[in-house]
Amino acid sequence: MHWFQNLSDLFTKAGLTRWPLFVCSVIGTAIIMERLYYFSRLHINYAGFSQKLFNLLRSGKQEEAVGYCHKFRNPVARIAGIYLQHLRHKLRDSVLSREGSMAIEKVERRLRGLATITHIAPLLGLLGTVAGLVMAFHQIELSAGQVQVQSLAGGIWEALLSTVFGLIVAIPCMVAYHGFESRADRIARRMQGIVSELDEYFGQPTAHDFKAANPEAENEKINVTQ
Repeated sequence: MHWFQNLSDLFTKAGLTRWPLFVCSVIGTAIIMERLYYFSRLHINYAGFSQKLFNLLRSGKQEEAVGYCHKFRNPVARIAGIYLQHLRHKLRDSVLSREGSMAIEKVERRLRGLATITHIAPLLGLLGTVAGLVMAFHQIELSAGQVQVQSLAGGIWEALLSTVFGLIVAIPCMVAYHGFESRADRIARRMQGIVSELDEYFGQPTAHDFKAANPEAENEKINVTQ
């Protein structure tokens, strides 16, 4: 029995949890690809956008500034456009809060699912390994201890494949999750920053805080309260 075997053979020997892990890998890959495509569409040169926006405002071209904001898909430009559209509206803060929350919700879409896969994939792998070890030692019991060392090692080796596959699924998902979370945090900070700059420009008080949610932090809070 050699490590460098056909991947399908290794997968077959990975135990009963190999199929849940396969499903997790498919879902995780789909989420990562979709989020990569989504964030690629949100690219914006924040410094360049902010500079041109305020140049238009200083020139008295507010309508043109609103149109300039609507050219971008990025939530930062969107929130700036909404700010300018509701500049004299008495419920401007409420509108900004609502639209900002909706924008952050879109940015964070499916990240909780990716975090879930990151947590359960290693557990599924460990479950498969433990189940495989139980079966291997059960065979020792049935044979009254008369077991070849090679057969025992082979059973344990196959059982450990579940943990290997679990980590193979979890590690890329974890890296992607933290990368996307960082991107979401950056967008939230820039949304808050552009609103603060506009408040400063128009002489308005700044009281906006767009925060990206952190599923892990929320889980920790739940565990503490329990």
